[in-house]
Amino acid sequence: MAEQNRIALDEELEAKLEAVRVQQGLDTLDQAAEWLARRRLRKGVNGLTGRGRALYDVRGPSD
Repeated sequence: MAEQNRIALDEELEAKLEAVRVQQGLDTLDQAAEWLARRRLRKGVNGLTGRGRALYDVRGPSD
């Protein structure tokens, strides 16, 4: 069974999550928080790897 983690929300954070929830058409504030976390991870990975960067096999002389 998945463990549920909860964060304490102040009024400002709850208002921002509510705005994201409405904007993205989500059902709960938990979904809004997850959406934001996933978005941040995607953007962070994009920054590390570069957008549209091609990956090529690296082969040595024996290959």
